[in-house]
Amino acid sequence: MLILYDFGNSVCCQKVRITMREKGLDWEARRVDLFTAAQYTPEYLKLNPKGVVPTLVDDGVPVIESTLICEYLDDKFPAPPLKPNDAAARAKMRLWSKYVDEGLFEGVTEFSFSAMFREKMKNMPEATRQIRFRNIGDPRRRDRFMSTYEHGVQSPYVLHAIGAYERAFKYMEETLADGGPWLLGSKVTLADINLMPLVARLAYLGLLEVWTHDRPNVNAWWARVQAWPSFKTGLSDLITETEFSEMRTHGPKIEDDVAALLAGVKRDMVTASLAAA
Repeated sequence: MLILYDFGNSVCCQKVRITMREKGLDWEARRVDLFTAAQYTPEYLKLNPKGVVPTLVDDGVPVIESTLICEYLDDKFPAPPLKPNDAAARAKMRLWSKYVDEGLFEGVTEFSFSAMFREKMKNMPEATRQIRFRNIGDPRRRDRFMSTYEHGVQSPYVLHAIGAYERAFKYMEETLADGGPWLLGSKVTLADINLMPLVARLAYLGLLEVWTHDRPNVNAWWARVQAWPSFKTGLSDLITETEFSEMRTHGPKIEDDVAALLAGVKRDMVTASLAAA
């Protein structure tokens, strides 16, 4: 019996659901409402001490961290395979996981927060807002949260996010140009699935073209993703019209600032490469 502790528009939950859909699995979904701090209840913290979603429970055994959950599912339910058989190719797949876990996930959180949730936080009663800050739990996450709350797009953490996405999309364009149609060749792997929700969030916020207007291979990949059945049933079909409307409304408000900051990042990258030559 698989139980997935889930929150609908969480990018980490989305990639687990895409994986489970591709595997043809059935599961019991239990909603963890992040906006009411349900992830910090004593009952949930027993399953996931970090107080984040998702958590998969398989026959009573909890598995946490979305990247690890996806690999766990591929190990336990190997058909269809989502990891390459070759060790070198699996290492390449996990490099994409590191891009996601060590920059892109935090980055998409900063974009979403500065575009949509910052104003909600400002309109909360002070007592409620302080509870949300205390419940962050992880001091590093709290620092990011506070900085983006106070400074919005001008937070240095947003700048870090812009740089992380520029490096990832540059590498993605080069990788797809050498092969494709997917990141590791002819078949979808966890490399693609890990990236799908993060690219989708940028697209739904109206920010994706800031990075991809001159990257045809990335755009072709994104078009294939949107047509892929497991992406539809695991992600896009599950987003409510209210959620789509909120993203479409608020994302464009930060587009010009993000584009200006990206231009500066690109100049710095060019200067650094010339200095190293």
